[in-house]
Amino acid sequence: MIIGYYRPSNDDPEGRIQEQKLLEKKCTVLYKEEHSSPKRRVNLEALVAEAGQGDTVVVASLIDFADSTRQLLELLNELETKGTQFISISEGLSTSPGETYRFQEVLEHLISFQSDVISERTKKGLGEAKEKGVSTGRPRKPDENVKKAIAMYESKTYSLAEIKEKTGISKSTLYRYLER
Repeated sequence: MIIGYYRPSNDDPEGRIQEQKLLEKKCTVLYKEEHSSPKRRVNLEALVAEAGQGDTVVVASLIDFADSTRQLLELLNELETKGTQFISISEGLSTSPGETYRFQEVLEHLISFQSDVISERTKKGLGEAKEKGVSTGRPRKPDENVKKAIAMYESKTYSLAEIKEKTGISKSTLYRYLER
């Protein structure tokens, strides 16, 4: 049996892209998590419990399957003890017999996986901050300082060093505001 697994992500909140990839791989059973949280992955637990000898578990990407390298290794080991094969479409990885990979390829995939984990967590954190109304990024300069710096610049009586000293607005920031 070919079993597909997917869950929502920041890039694919409904899981439709992943589902399409799994259907293209002829998955006969699909397990979908209702949330992207690493906790309470009920359907993943059910999939691992039900997968057996000769089955193949297919995921669109490693980041859809595991939240850390340690969890990925634990899941793959558990599937291997059951005689279940594993395929990750995006990375082109397969645990099928006869599949071999150069050590460098494995490391490249692990590095990519770690980057995906960090990226997914960052996007999730930024999304949560945005929902709470927290502004992210570098704080903006106070508008009154910018207006004062522009007025000083346009008066042509102050040097850029004097403008920076009195307003705290750097030359590059001043020019950026003048371009607007």
